[in-house]
Amino acid sequence: MSFRCAIFDLDGVLVDTAKYHYLAWKELANQLGFEFSPEQNEQLKGVSRMTSCNLLLKIGGMQDRFSDAEKERMAARKNARYVEYISGMDRSELLDGAPELLQKLKKKGVKIALGSASRNALLILKNVEIASLFDAVIDGNRISSAKPDPEVFTLGADSLHIPYPACLVFEDSEAGLQAAKRAGMYAVGIGNRKHLPSADVIYPGIKEFPTDKYF
Repeated sequence: MSFRCAIFDLDGVLVDTAKYHYLAWKELANQLGFEFSPEQNEQLKGVSRMTSCNLLLKIGGMQDRFSDAEKERMAARKNARYVEYISGMDRSELLDGAPELLQKLKKKGVKIALGSASRNALLILKNVEIASLFDAVIDGNRISSAKPDPEVFTLGADSLHIPYPACLVFEDSEAGLQAAKRAGMYAVGIGNRKHLPSADVIYPGIKEFPTDKYF
């Protein structure tokens, strides 16, 4: 196999921001009067902010209790808390092996794109000092449809003029892997097979990814 483009999800793949999403959603759940576990948080990975909010309310049995405007305010409150967390990030929060893999791909001449539902992706990339390594950044501010819709990945490939089958996607969420497969791209799951059934292949972390096998 030899791919021409690597497209990375951000949270849980390159940086350890997944914990901050969880903490911010958990605070909201606690304010609403119910518990929110790490296992339940798996349902929120890789999807949009409002979809996450609706899933959280469903978990708490409150999905029909609030208006759309109230849900928007809740999601905004959660995001403000999340931004407080990530504003203090630095290179130490890059996941093990992430900067080395990006540098290796860069040296090989592989195009590198970000495909993330996060609207705060650029802030995070700058804080952890890897923004300059990306040839394209597609984030939540540039898409109209969230994963598992493939838009976030197809926009990245289109902006780099790379055919979809020549792209390899790194994802830690089932929604993201489904999006990659719908785009006709090769889907690498980062994490546990139990949560990532749609992956073409699974590695426990970026550090274990054998670059020369694929690029």
